[in-house]
Amino acid sequence: MSTSVATTRRPVTDPLGPRHRTGHGPQCAPYLNAVADDVHDVYDELCATLFSGFPRRDQRMKAAQYLQGLLNAQGRKSIRNIAAHVGGAAAEQSLHHFISSSTWDWRPMRSALAGFMEQVSCPQAWVVRSMPIPKAGQHSVGVDRRFDPERGQVFRGQQAFGVWFAAEELSVPVNWRLFLPDPWVKDRTRRDRAEVPEEAHEETQEECAVAAALDTARWQGVTRKPVVLDIRGGAGRAALGRLAAAELPVVARIGPGCRLTIADRALPGFGAGPLPAQHILESLKGLRRPVSWVDAAAGTRTSRTSLATAVRVVLPTPAGERVRPMTLLGEWDDPQQPPARLWISDVPGATVGSLLRLTKLTRRVARDFTEVGEGAGLRDFVGRSFRGWHRHITLASAAHAATVLATDWDSVYGSRTAG
Repeated sequence: MSTSVATTRRPVTDPLGPRHRTGHGPQCAPYLNAVADDVHDVYDELCATLFSGFPRRDQRMKAAQYLQGLLNAQGRKSIRNIAAHVGGAAAEQSLHHFISSSTWDWRPMRSALAGFMEQVSCPQAWVVRSMPIPKAGQHSVGVDRRFDPERGQVFRGQQAFGVWFAAEELSVPVNWRLFLPDPWVKDRTRRDRAEVPEEAHEETQEECAVAAALDTARWQGVTRKPVVLDIRGGAGRAALGRLAAAELPVVARIGPGCRLTIADRALPGFGAGPLPAQHILESLKGLRRPVSWVDAAAGTRTSRTSLATAVRVVLPTPAGERVRPMTLLGEWDDPQQPPARLWISDVPGATVGSLLRLTKLTRRVARDFTEVGEGAGLRDFVGRSFRGWHRHITLASAAHAATVLATDWDSVYGSRTAG
């Protein structure tokens, strides 16, 4: 799958061309009305859906131009490169103002994108994924020195958390939260220069990730799905508590030392008090069984099998607090080694297989981010302002959606209409 739409599709043109949208059909029923393997038609549908909230025609035109540039401009999706593709120097000044200095609110556009994706793809989960954004300078909002666990190295840059609506066939980011380290929260000069809003406050990375999911859950008309996220960095109990209070089911990756209490009287270890999660799973590895799952990261619908088991547990709580029943899931790559991945979940009625397949949606998101999201400009904003970053990444998310829908529509449509 190419990261540049222009290399494989005809360029998107006529940002204010005719619209075909006729309204939403039944839940999860595709309603793109033109040929779905053409990014131009998906672009038309997205423009009609996402930009209808703008009160002025010139705003709708600038938004459509920016989306057009994200889909077609070569190289980094900076405002300069986008403007060069859609209109030159005059367009650059106009688009710079539209993204960095205008007053439009990006949140209704994100909510509309979420509703659009619910209609066309029926997401199975909301995957919350960290996105490091390396930066050469130090003036862009949120830039700091930080450690990237995926690369195992320290870098200078920003960090954001995206909420991806994910299914086996495709995934699209619909909401974002930019992590602001202490120097950006506490330094009034920095805040003012980057136009950081007053409501932005100090938080941990885990709190930032959870806040992104909670914000998404507040949107009207969005169907809540299990939230898949990684809480190995710490503050896991607080993160799980906030999601539970909002009645959002969760599938959270945990570390091997996370202490849990076995809740099944029939299992060894019941009554022993809190035990490390890895110790619990190792003592029960005789209960492992093979579970099949689709590996979206392989580029095709490749079927794989893992050894996995699940056990009922509870989180240790202070006296007087309500006990929360959970499921501890373990997955083995090598049956002779400890479990490679550990997860905890409160998804009601979930089986070992259904939980494991939800965790594999993180692989779908990782693949789509690498092969599509980066080319759509998710990490390419070169301005300094908080609001400019949010407007750019909202439109880049729409460009990502247009690309994956145009590229993968046959598999999405087929899976929704088979039978």
